[in-house]
Amino acid sequence: MVYRPVPIVTVIVVLLSTITQASQKTKPVLFVEKDGFPSGHGSPEGVACDLNQSFIKHDIKRFEDACIKPFTGGASRKAYDRFLISMIRMIEGERGKTVPNPGEPKSILKVYAVRGLSKDGPASYGYSAFGFKNVEFVDIAVTLNDGKQVVRRTLVIQDASGKWYAHPDPYSSPLLCDGLTDETASKKDIGDVYTLKKH
Repeated sequence: MVYRPVPIVTVIVVLLSTITQASQKTKPVLFVEKDGFPSGHGSPEGVACDLNQSFIKHDIKRFEDACIKPFTGGASRKAYDRFLISMIRMIEGERGKTVPNPGEPKSILKVYAVRGLSKDGPASYGYSAFGFKNVEFVDIAVTLNDGKQVVRRTLVIQDASGKWYAHPDPYSSPLLCDGLTDETASKKDIGDVYTLKKH
């Protein structure tokens, strides 16, 4: 058998190709809490979870922290302020109930990875009108108090500072949520997209 030396250039190309493929398969890290779900303004999935957890745990502070701050003026601003107040009152009312509202979430089952809207309009409008860096959405599967399992869709916004917030009333801003309800069901779990690490 005759052995022919492999040109050094070929070896380098093969090595670089292998390194490139490995780096492409490396998933970004997403930090999660003890319950296995993300939290906080560092990720779109985190604030979407916080919004849902605020209803599950009847946590007004978490609700207020997760929600995007009022960013419009006039009648739209007043309507959004009224909506936030009504949600806070609802959460307060749920705290004292011995029989929970059957249509409210009891627990989170699964968090899907953030997705961009198919239409370019919402992101372009958010950037030009308010300086938002991103307008996307997160689907979260939850179990309701009546035992039913549903998927709740949350519009998430990355503001000019880079922090993510949830928009609890996206339909009050039609240009920001254009096409939101038309998007297909999410399929990729956060574990498919991220390497999950506990704090």
